[in-house]
Amino acid sequence: MTDNDAYQLDKTQIRRAFDRAAEQYGDIAVLQHEIGTRMIERLELIRIQPQLIIDIGCGTGHTTLKLSQRYPQSRLIALDLSQQMLLKTRQQQSFWQRWKKPFACINGDAETLPLASNSVDLIFSNLAIQWCCDLDSAFKEFHRILKPDGLLLFSTFGPDTLKELRHCWQGIDHYNHVNAFIDMHDIGDALLRVGMSDPVMDMDMMTLTYQNAKKLMQELKAIGAHNVSAGRSRGLTGKTQLKQFYAAYEQFRNQDGRLPASYEIIYGHAWALEHPPQHHNDGEVHIPLNQITHGESKQGKH
Repeated sequence: MTDNDAYQLDKTQIRRAFDRAAEQYGDIAVLQHEIGTRMIERLELIRIQPQLIIDIGCGTGHTTLKLSQRYPQSRLIALDLSQQMLLKTRQQQSFWQRWKKPFACINGDAETLPLASNSVDLIFSNLAIQWCCDLDSAFKEFHRILKPDGLLLFSTFGPDTLKELRHCWQGIDHYNHVNAFIDMHDIGDALLRVGMSDPVMDMDMMTLTYQNAKKLMQELKAIGAHNVSAGRSRGLTGKTQLKQFYAAYEQFRNQDGRLPASYEIIYGHAWALEHPPQHHNDGEVHIPLNQITHGESKQGKH
């Protein structure tokens, strides 16, 4: 198995993991909720009045509800791979919302979206694209369903996410214990390849702390965010290996007596071009001049 093969994601396992996590996810996913709230705040700086919004990877609907409050006149779709997560999202709607302007819930995959082309004004996706097997495929789908001038706003994890955990497992066994995360610049390149305009990327580091490493591992499993790559161990991790891991993690204990878990948060947004770029045999990407001019004028809206 090559390194690339070892980090291939298993969609069936992803769905099962989040189905199991749905019941307690809303109470535990503090980091995910904080990042979603920060993304909503970013929309205050962007002049857009979308008719149709889709929240891709909506989870239990924490930010879906905030989107409905931010854009009360917009139609809203909540989409998630996990049916159990969607059941929780439906429960976020008050009786008044269900009667006056309910948001639709769709069980679907970001890489094969069940929506018409050129139908969406705003794609919002909080910490979901890291679960896609092929980022270009997902971005192609995003571009397909966006109307010209439509906006994509997303967050995802970068390569330094859970770096302490990854470091501690090195030398203990040969399995993957952390999913692979894509570099910010490579994500920006992928946006350009599918024809998105004016991609803007930035990064932030956030740290959660724990009493011990066991608590960290339990929380990752509880929110469905544990390792689902092809190179993971298919059996239970032995007591000896776990003991070695817990001992190795102690090297990171800070002055407050807590153990850190680092998260590299990547934020990005880009606009849909009316026509995607043409790829030529020489490997170059050709974008019509009028599309470049259109992209430059869009920059003023930020």
